Amino acid sequence: PQRADLPPRLSAVLHVLYLVFNEGHAASSGDDWARPDLCAEALRLTRVLAALMPREAEVHALAALMALQASRLDARTDADGHPVLLPDQDRTRWDRGSIDAGLAALAQAQTARGTASPGGYELQAAIAACHALAPTADATDWARIAALYGQLLALTGSPVVALNRAVAIGMAAGPAAALPLVDALAGDATLADYHLLPGVRGDLLAKLGRHADAADAFERAACLARNPRERDWLGARAAGCRARHND
Repeated sequence: PQRADLPPRLSAVLHVLYLVFNEGHAASSGDDWARPDLCAEALRLTRVLAALMPREAEVHALAALMALQASRLDARTDADGHPVLLPDQDRTRWDRGSIDAGLAALAQAQTARGTASPGGYELQAAIAACHALAPTADATDWARIAALYGQLLALTGSPVVALNRAVAIGMAAGPAAALPLVDALAGDATLADYHLLPGVRGDLLAKLGRHADAADAFERAACLARNPRERDWLGARAAGCRARHND
């Protein structure tokens, strides 16, 4: 395409690149929890796009988001390939070079944006930066993350963003504050087959000591999960909650 044709196509191209990255970051099918090759290719193409359109803030923001997310890939599974959640990850295994590159790209996005409001990719990159800059899981600024998700929700209206915001609120203010927010999403048709909705609900219920309800939620999440590794992990959480209820 001619250079004049690029701006109208930009949003769609960024969306596709992000879909490719997300499929690599959390594979929807197959035996692997992640596919780093897809993440690397999506990031490479986004950086090519940033070179073509250096004044577009959201291009730099997407590059930042990808680099920050990719920095944690090696820590997301254990030696046997089982998933390791963010709070439990060994942060010494995070790639500092990718984190530095991500933070630099985020700064470029903020400079290119100027006084305009941040876009969706910049807000997501800012959330990823909060995780990257926290030396420990306990030091994570969950209140800021919840606020950033609030901005992103106002921008997009996405029920997935609303679920992520509920998770952040649960971390900042406790599971009792988050559970009503998650329950309010139960009737959203777009989340009917989304395994993370009952998965998040199960985690909150477990933290509240409602182990039988948590087991039911995790079993529902396992039934909906398409990735075998994730399905097994959710099933194990369900079994653990069931055992605690029966003790």
